[in-house]
Amino acid sequence: MKTACLILPLLASSASAFVAPRCQTARPAASLKMAIDYNDPVVMEEFNLVQTMEYDDVVAELAASGVRAPADMGDMDVKLMLVELRTVMNGGSSSNEVKTPPATFGSKFEEYLWTKPFFAEIYESCKANGDHNKMNVAAEYCNDPENAMSAYGKAYAEFIAEIEAALNAKPEVTSPSVQFSGFPANMGEMGLKMTLEALGEVADMSCSESDDGITLSGEVTFGSVDIAKAAIEQYDGMDMGMGDKLQMVSI
Repeated sequence: MKTACLILPLLASSASAFVAPRCQTARPAASLKMAIDYNDPVVMEEFNLVQTMEYDDVVAELAASGVRAPADMGDMDVKLMLVELRTVMNGGSSSNEVKTPPATFGSKFEEYLWTKPFFAEIYESCKANGDHNKMNVAAEYCNDPENAMSAYGKAYAEFIAEIEAALNAKPEVTSPSVQFSGFPANMGEMGLKMTLEALGEVADMSCSESDDGITLSGEVTFGSVDIAKAAIEQYDGMDMGMGDKLQMVSI
């Protein structure tokens, strides 16, 4: 909590620094105190994630970390505060990139980065090449395909087709362990385990309810790779009427 409070002066100043080049502000560069480096790929990726969030969600996440967004601060400045807060809390550099998936995802784009390995590979390639335009197209297409197609369909038709293929591609199943999400919470852990056991042995399983109490997510280890394959074929993409389709991903 102390760390979050200490970086607040830097958050406001660096937010101004980030948008200043677009406005051609005459403020001397020496007067700006950058908390993080916006040329860092990790920072740019965090920026793309936060950019898709709703204003109220951004303010709520800041508040949960003890950071109060000023009432008169604009939408972009508040989002930049969250970018910097997340980055600083995670270590502030590429070498400290977090590898553990979050309990919940802030957007479809963030979810696909964790659950769609072929899409993640494409995005990482764009990031390595410094192609921020394609990075933004990828993020927007994940979160709002219709609007993204309208805005970028002609200029990035081939790239969007590549993204779509990557999102629909099924990775090879080489492990008996599967990460899942989207099962109805009213099944309960025992009910879900019994359902999965109909396909074969379940060696281990853990799950938890979503924040809204509607769905279950977690991990299950089956008795063999073949059973894991059968579970993914059976349930991945199934519509259970809970809003989002079931996801079963080999891990």
